[in-house]
Amino acid sequence: MANLINESEVRATWSPIIESATGINDAEKLAWMSTYCHNHKLYEDANIMSLDPSMNLAGMGAAKLPANPNSADLGSGDKAPSLLPLAMQVAAQTVGLDLVPVVPMAGPMGLLSYLDFTYEGGRLDNGVAPTYIKTSAVAAGTDVKVGESRIDGKNIIEVVDALAAGEANIAVRYADAELVKALEDHIPGFSGKADGSPYSRKEGESTNDKIMGLSLFSKSIAAETFQVAAAVTREQIQDLKQYGVDAVAQVESVLTNELTQSINQYILSEVRTLGTKNVTEAFTAGGFDITLPQASALTGGDTVASAHRSILTQVLAAANLIANRGRRGAGNFAVVGPQVATVLQSIAGFVANPMSNTFSQSAGAIYPLGSVAGINVYTDPTMAWGDYSVSVGRKGDGNGPGLVFMPYLMAESVQAIAEGTMAPKIAVKSRFALVEAGFHAETQYVQFSIDGAWTNLINLV
Repeated sequence: MANLINESEVRATWSPIIESATGINDAEKLAWMSTYCHNHKLYEDANIMSLDPSMNLAGMGAAKLPANPNSADLGSGDKAPSLLPLAMQVAAQTVGLDLVPVVPMAGPMGLLSYLDFTYEGGRLDNGVAPTYIKTSAVAAGTDVKVGESRIDGKNIIEVVDALAAGEANIAVRYADAELVKALEDHIPGFSGKADGSPYSRKEGESTNDKIMGLSLFSKSIAAETFQVAAAVTREQIQDLKQYGVDAVAQVESVLTNELTQSINQYILSEVRTLGTKNVTEAFTAGGFDITLPQASALTGGDTVASAHRSILTQVLAAANLIANRGRRGAGNFAVVGPQVATVLQSIAGFVANPMSNTFSQSAGAIYPLGSVAGINVYTDPTMAWGDYSVSVGRKGDGNGPGLVFMPYLMAESVQAIAEGTMAPKIAVKSRFALVEAGFHAETQYVQFSIDGAWTNLINLV
């Protein structure tokens, strides 16, 4: 399904509608929601809203749910309403989409392609040994180890020996061989002498240039599904009208909330998994440990507030670790539990060691909590009160490594009416892909936990 008008026209058409319907005025969110709304409207016009009236059922018929919302069989009493308002509400209320870049999909399948520069390498399976590889094995034969990966600690090896007769490719010699990516690792002697120093003029004139390889990688993407349904009785519809309540609208609201919470938790789960992997790799590569130690008793000039304040320092350390390992910028968001959120709110105005922040100290602040030193902090209300884990990450632009959310249909709703009770049943589903884009997506996230010695952050003794 291709966009029929250009991007600026899409934004000009949909931005005012989205802002009026949802109250969103953030330029970045309006941009991707405009693209999504355009794709969704094309989907509706082509598959649902343009159905010929002769295709609709003349009567109730047998009680059944629609077999396929894209086909003429719309089930018993099913209607073809505009689904876009519901989809816009799901997109607007899904806070997890503030943590990852969003790239709308025009169809249920696609390819995500990305480029990377490699050190004198191409394919690993083409019968020709690349000059440099990364592997957990030691150098074989006359191959030379020239360094270690700053990402995962693997050996970077210069392949000197040509492939032998029994070696169809370099993977025969090194089972886990991979190309050395120039945007992640660095080989000091590549552009100069082996010791990292530059050539003299004479050496430069007589030395051949080493070549950076350009490789294109593709990943196939398929939309996955969250779905949920609910039913109401005719009595509920009738009686709730006496109180000015639209039962069907309330059911749709509950279903929308269920979808948004499912998507939020799915995104957060992936962020935490990648963050844990990054910390493990960082420890292996450089002995880094981000666990925050704290004795159970305060000593010297320590105060409860100064101990709480150290949490912010640790969040900043995690953000800078992302900048160090990912080389694309520091972390710009953090997700915490309710007790850690309370602590951060309590020290928002801590005078002894002040830090610029916009933390709200009102009792109702949940999503988002505020920001500190350029890091937006969010509270996950589903975390246990005693869960001291902290997730820090960087939301990019969708062109670098990290998680990318690719919605196909944010919310698709069908409504059927049971023949016996004449009560409506509403089913809603969301179809999207959450993709690990680029190489080493984990470098954009850090997961750590405050040391267990803090049995109660609010009552340190």
